[in-house]
Amino acid sequence: MHATPDVIAPATVDHEPPLSEATLPTSVQPGGGLCIGLEAAWGRFRRGWLRSARPGYVRRMMALRQGTCVGCTHDVIDPRDLKLVRNVCGHWFRTEDDRFRWRDRLHLARYGLAEIVTASTGCAAAIAALVLAGLWPGCIVVAVLWFQLVWFFRDPTRVAPADPRAMVSPADGVVTHIDEVVAPGFPGDRATRISIYLSVWNVHLSRVPRSGRVRGVRYFRGAFLNARHKDCVQRNEQLWLDYEEPNGRLVRVKQISGALARRLVCVVKPGEEIRAGERFGLIKYGSRTDVLVPTGEPIEWRVKVGTIVAAGTTVLAQFGDA
Repeated sequence: MHATPDVIAPATVDHEPPLSEATLPTSVQPGGGLCIGLEAAWGRFRRGWLRSARPGYVRRMMALRQGTCVGCTHDVIDPRDLKLVRNVCGHWFRTEDDRFRWRDRLHLARYGLAEIVTASTGCAAAIAALVLAGLWPGCIVVAVLWFQLVWFFRDPTRVAPADPRAMVSPADGVVTHIDEVVAPGFPGDRATRISIYLSVWNVHLSRVPRSGRVRGVRYFRGAFLNARHKDCVQRNEQLWLDYEEPNGRLVRVKQISGALARRLVCVVKPGEEIRAGERFGLIKYGSRTDVLVPTGEPIEWRVKVGTIVAAGTTVLAQFGDA
């Protein structure tokens, strides 16, 4: 392994929860939550209305629906219905048949739109009440809070470097660890890890570090310690994305919750091809993201502890092979 002197910290142990505690996701946001519950309820209402008021539309969309889902329990009429179950449902729609893809061009995280709508409604009601009470300074406070929430879910355009040897950052934030850890599933149960801490000011969309094919997604329920706490990797709620590069190299990306981040989103599923720089999920509010690769790889690190990185564009390291 090639690395800048003193970059790789000595091997440490017990940095992962037992694999026996993992569960398979049942939706894109396995931890649940108020807003995803509201979205699910709205979806049920919308599908009921479509079936009663627009049966022709339902028939057309069902004819356009692609794929199969053995034993499917997901009620999918149009592409909107896949938003919450894309990672566990075998149905899909062609791009040209998806009338709702424009929502991906809003430059706001699609999996944060429910939070934005909910918060906007609450803030509008609060401002109206403050205006009626003549408490104008309070309106400014509420407006600032509303702007910060919307700003949190921003989705800037990112273009990954063309270098096939590059491993790009999966998250915005600051590098806090580059070390060797015990990691079940890797050769010899060892892996080299780089950790990135995300503050509430960072973009929280998760991006793919290297191209490959998804092998599995694991979800672990857990605590919500501060993402800088030494025990957060073992105890906090987290979601692991394991995928394999064309050369067989295993890469693991871990979304780890924090004191405020209690909602992890991962939209990809086993067998799916993913490309470096693509969005694959979202962490809602301050948190941590880890990338693990096998030890002994021909790798040259381009960052160090303390480096500020941007998801999808900052090159964390370069491998000796493509």
